[in-house]
Amino acid sequence: MLPTLLGRLQTRLFALGAVGFLVALLLTPVLPTGSSSTGQAYRATMSVLLATVLVGLLWELLYHFLQQFRWEKDWPTIFGLLTIVNEGLLIWLLLRTTTLIVPAHLRPSATAFAIQFAITWLLFWILVNGPIRVVFHRWRYNGGRFL
Repeated sequence: MLPTLLGRLQTRLFALGAVGFLVALLLTPVLPTGSSSTGQAYRATMSVLLATVLVGLLWELLYHFLQQFRWEKDWPTIFGLLTIVNEGLLIWLLLRTTTLIVPAHLRPSATAFAIQFAITWLLFWILVNGPIRVVFHRWRYNGGRFL
């Protein structure tokens, strides 16, 4: 089964939102956030998660366009894992150059960002390539759509 564009967008929104929220909820208290209060740390990690979800939806549009040039119209699974590099770098660049995502005084350190982003992305990738296909067995036959 090849996911449709709508299916890829829904899967990214649902899975990254759910996994990312749980990871941020559990991981924020132990992240090296410096002198930030717990509330500020949660605000920063949730802002990074929101940016990751929103920018990820735009990435899906680009990925879909590029897939049209491939014979199978899909990526090998390893490409999905390797997108952690370009998506992580873009989010980090946006964090450092704009105040649209996180105000300057709440920006996470490079270490905190890398830990949160890597754990969230790896758990998201594992979920989408395994358990989601078992739990939502109709997901495969609906082009990756939930609705």
